[in-house]
Amino acid sequence: MCKTSEKGRALRHQGIAKLSHRASTAVARFFHSEDGNMSIFAVFGSLSLIAIGGVGIDMMHAEMKRTKLQNTLDRAVLAAADLDQTLDAESVVRDYFDKSRMPDALTFVDPDEGLNYRRVTAKAEESLDANFTKILGIDRFNAKATAVAQEHIQNVEISLVLDISGSMADPASGTTDDKIDLLQDAADTFIETVLGEDNEGLVSVSLVPYSEHVNAGPDIANQLNVDWRHGYSHCLEFPDSAFTSAALNTHTTYEQMQHFQWNYFGSNEVVDTICPQYSYERIQAFSNNETSLKNQIDKLEPRAGTSIFLGMKWGTALLDPSTRGIATNINSSAADDSPLKGRPFDYGREDVLKTIVLMTDGQHDKSYRLSNWVYDHRDEVAHWARYNLWYYLNRNVHSYNRSSFYYQKYNAELGDRLLDDICDAAKAKDIVIWAVGFEVEDHGRSVMQNCASSPSHYFDVDGVEIEDAFRSIARSINQLRLTQ
Repeated sequence: MCKTSEKGRALRHQGIAKLSHRASTAVARFFHSEDGNMSIFAVFGSLSLIAIGGVGIDMMHAEMKRTKLQNTLDRAVLAAADLDQTLDAESVVRDYFDKSRMPDALTFVDPDEGLNYRRVTAKAEESLDANFTKILGIDRFNAKATAVAQEHIQNVEISLVLDISGSMADPASGTTDDKIDLLQDAADTFIETVLGEDNEGLVSVSLVPYSEHVNAGPDIANQLNVDWRHGYSHCLEFPDSAFTSAALNTHTTYEQMQHFQWNYFGSNEVVDTICPQYSYERIQAFSNNETSLKNQIDKLEPRAGTSIFLGMKWGTALLDPSTRGIATNINSSAADDSPLKGRPFDYGREDVLKTIVLMTDGQHDKSYRLSNWVYDHRDEVAHWARYNLWYYLNRNVHSYNRSSFYYQKYNAELGDRLLDDICDAAKAKDIVIWAVGFEVEDHGRSVMQNCASSPSHYFDVDGVEIEDAFRSIARSINQLRLTQ
C-alpha cells in the first residue's frame, strides 16, 4: 500500500509539474506574442463609436425638442397676430403651450399693435437632460426658439380694371347667367372684402371699366390739357410712347377720342359707341366708398370691342404719383386727416401696396377711327353722334367709297405690344399685377399671363370660378407673414 501511494504521489507531482510548465509556457507565449495587438485598438475604437453615436442621439433629441418648440411658437404667434383675434395676444400664445404640454417653456411674449397692424414676438426655451454627452462634460441641452408674426393692413391702392366689352353679354359656361352678371357678383365680393370694416379706411379703389376705350370722365379729363371737340364722352387718345411709362403726362395736350359708333349691324340706335358714353361707365377714382363702387359695378353693361391696353394704362396711371394732383382735387372735400389724402403715394414706401386687378374675357382686336375729312367741323361731330357709322354708310354711301370714311387705329398685334409695354412699366415700379382670364382662349391667356406679376398672379377661370378668383385676390391684399 505504501509503495503504491508513493508511486501515485510521484505521478501526481509529475503531472502537476508538466501542467505548470505548460501554463508558464502559455503565459510566456501570451506576453511575447504580437498577434492580439489589434484587439486593443478595436476595443477603444468601438468605445469611441458608441460615444459618438450616443452624442448624436443626444443632439437628435435636442433638435426634436427645438423643432417642437419652434413649430408651437410659430403657430401661436400667427394666431395671436391675427387682426381678427379678439383674445389677448399673450393669452393666445400661452394657451398653445399649455395644450402642447410645455407651459413652462414660454419665456417671453411681446405684443405690439396699432391702427392697422398687430405684431407678436415670442421666445421659448426648454432644457433636456443629456445621457451620453456627459462623458464630454455636457450635462444638459437648452432648446431655444424665437418667432415674430405680423399682420399688417398696409395703405393699399387698388386699380380694378374690368372688361365690359360686347362679349361679356355672352352666357358663361356651366350656368344660365351672362358673363357680365358673374363679373358683377365677383367684383362686388372683391369690394366688400378690401373695403371691409377691418381696413379702417386704409384702402382706396379706382374702378376702371373699359371696352374699346376708357371714359376718364370729366372729373379727371378736365384737369388735363385736352383738345376738346365735343361733350358727349371723355376718352383720351394716347401716343404709343405713353405706354412705356407708368406715369400720366399732365403737361402734354391730349386728343379727344371721336364720339361715334362702329357697328356693322343693327339699327341707328347709338348706344355702343367706341368711347363708353354713360356716367356709370366712367372711371371712379381714388374711392373708399363701398356703396358707390358697388352701385356703379352693378350698372355696367357690355359694349363694343376690347382694348385691354387702354384699361391697363389708366389703371397704372391712377397708382402713379403723377396723378396725385388729380386725386387731391377729386377728394378736395375730404377731411385733412382723411386716409385718401396724399394718394397716390410715392413709390418705395414700405407701408404702401400698389396693385392692379386686370380682367378680360377676350383679346385685342381692330379699332377704327373716322377720317379727318369727315370729322372736321362741329356739324360733322354732331352728325356722327346721331348716326351709327355703318347704318349711315350702308344707306347713303356707295360701297366703293365707304372705306374712305375711316381708318384703322389699332390692330391686335399693336394692342398686345402696348399691353406688354404698360405691364412692364408697372412691374418696374413694383406694382403688383393680378390678371384674370375669364373663359379666354389660348392667345388671350398667354397675353394675360405675360402681364401678371408671376404665374401665381394669373387666374384662368370659367363660369362661377371668377368669384373665387376675385375673393382670393382680395384676401391676398391683407397678408399674414411669419417674419422670423
